[in-house]
Amino acid sequence: MSKIDRQALVSRHNPVIREIVPMAPLSVGNGEFAFTADITGMQSFPEKYEVPLSTQSQWAWHSSGGRDVWRLDDVSMQYREGGRGGYPLRAEDREEPFHWLRQNPHRLQLGQFGFRFLSSAGRTLSAEAVTDIEQTLDQWTGILTSRFRVEGIPVLVHTSCHPLLDQFGIMAESPLLSEGRMAVSIRFPAPGMVSRSWDRSIALNWDEADSHATAFTPLSPASALIGRSMDNDGYRVELRWSQGVLERESAHSFLLRGDGSAERLDFAAGFTPPDRTPTPVSAGETMEASREHWERFWREGGAIELADSRDPRAPELERRIVQSQFLTAIHSAGSLPPQETGLLYNSWFGKFHLEMHWWHAFHFPLWGRAELLRKSMGWYSDILPEARALAQSQGYAGARWPKMVAPDGIQSPSPIGPLLIWQQPHPIALAELCYLADPTEETLREYGELVLESAEFMASFAEWDEAGQRYVLGPPVIPAQERHKGEHTRNPTYELEYWRHGLELAAEWAKRLGKEADPKWQDVRERLSVLPVAEGVYLAHENCPDTFTRTNTDHPSMLGALGMLPGKKVDLAIMRATLARVMESWQWETTWGWDYPMAAMTAARLGERKAAVDLLLMDVTKNLYLPNGHNYQRPGLMAYLPGNGGLLIAVAMMACGWQDGPHEHAPGFPDDGSWTVRWEGLNRWM
Repeated sequence: MSKIDRQALVSRHNPVIREIVPMAPLSVGNGEFAFTADITGMQSFPEKYEVPLSTQSQWAWHSSGGRDVWRLDDVSMQYREGGRGGYPLRAEDREEPFHWLRQNPHRLQLGQFGFRFLSSAGRTLSAEAVTDIEQTLDQWTGILTSRFRVEGIPVLVHTSCHPLLDQFGIMAESPLLSEGRMAVSIRFPAPGMVSRSWDRSIALNWDEADSHATAFTPLSPASALIGRSMDNDGYRVELRWSQGVLERESAHSFLLRGDGSAERLDFAAGFTPPDRTPTPVSAGETMEASREHWERFWREGGAIELADSRDPRAPELERRIVQSQFLTAIHSAGSLPPQETGLLYNSWFGKFHLEMHWWHAFHFPLWGRAELLRKSMGWYSDILPEARALAQSQGYAGARWPKMVAPDGIQSPSPIGPLLIWQQPHPIALAELCYLADPTEETLREYGELVLESAEFMASFAEWDEAGQRYVLGPPVIPAQERHKGEHTRNPTYELEYWRHGLELAAEWAKRLGKEADPKWQDVRERLSVLPVAEGVYLAHENCPDTFTRTNTDHPSMLGALGMLPGKKVDLAIMRATLARVMESWQWETTWGWDYPMAAMTAARLGERKAAVDLLLMDVTKNLYLPNGHNYQRPGLMAYLPGNGGLLIAVAMMACGWQDGPHEHAPGFPDDGSWTVRWEGLNRWM
């Protein structure tokens, strides 16, 4: 096949916005920092959007009242039987520490930067005065170009993010600037949460003015340093501009008024932690650096083109593939595992969920971009002492990885999170992908301890059942299908298979490192319980009250045993029947965005090619991809990066194949001539 014209492939899926789309603003970013804009290329009319127009970084976090107001010791613990346990599951009579620990630390909103437009009479104009909108995000360059008119007067704005700095820049042109009718408004919200509920806490907090402080230091006629502080936390912002005067309007707001000297304004804002000094470069340099970075990103790594397919759904799938690569590079490729909404806005108080790290980042090595996964892998080493302490506190060996965490690695109280276990083998699987991409001693040294310590916990967690002469998982445990109660769940299907797979990989790592694997790893692997079956299909877990009659909601996680995993202990006939039962009876409106690629991967491994594509493109709300490329879930959760990442995992597997799979082109796509799949730079999956 001829070489893919990558620029044409990417550019034909550039988001183009011609009106305010409340759920789908556009962002620029670099994995460590992101700036989300409205139709003006800035954050001028946030009241018109359901998604907060945010400015976020990986390093900016805050704890209300200080960093150690409460500790996990202050929360009630459940399941201490047999010397094991200690799970912060319920608030009970300790609601204040329970909710404080869930909410803190939370990710900071670093400010809102918008235009203020004035009428000829000096009146502040609303969004209704903005017409003739045409906004394009050029994914090939990472530059957002916004064209519009204000009371008939044209405005052109270019917005970009520097690839190496926590900085955005804008270059604006309009007669409104020389007329003094266009200024830059800068506002800093309070850091506190507006609600204890994560899905009602996405709004920026414009109250509580006394809870934070904003210091202002002019540096030159065209630059200033702003220092932000709140409790024990803070950050710095340096502003640079090409014309105008920056004036303070209130304790936490500023206005950059043009001086009437030109119809063009260049503006840049750089952000750093409080112990560092920002050094922003010009808006023009930012734009040029963005252009070079994104062209290099697209020319390197993998590409999939579906343009010659006869299936009418092909253009939409190609759009999702291209836009998901851009979005995950912005939101899921930083030095920390990402929150489920990335750097777009806060969900679950800005914390990240480690069981989702697989969905966010597993695709990077498959697409020839292993370095983007490696950026967040170092965090596991950073919190290894906390993971060891968590395992030890519950009577286990090794390192136990928590579910909902902030950079400190300390688990958050939750009715569900502390009992989840499917994140435990993730560092092993992710490290294996890094090794396959770079099979060197350096990679083994970098991740060897994480792999071995993860396996130590897994072997320790499996309990010997004397009556059944087998090892069991749980109770208490909650499977990936979270609707099951921890006290009733035993041997969840997906987790059993992942335990086997993870211990097998860990033993291979020990061999590569020249070490003896713990004999218990093999013992657990070989005598782990069989995958639970009833009525010819796999169950969510062996104590499941029935098959799919009352439990066919949330994630059909039993499918993950073959699809997300090689499924060496899976009976293909039983899994085929399970997939058929899921497809006919599952309540898909209750699912999440990654369930569709998960099911598609299962179908692909079973050779059900048509079903794989149908599942990937199922027409249901939870599988909706907005004009900005984000996977919509429901009100309050307008972006869900695990859906984007899962899509990229599935299509890479369906196009390139998997180890021990069929050696033919695009083995996961129908071979009836309806799909023409061209791909470059992908790697076969394990």
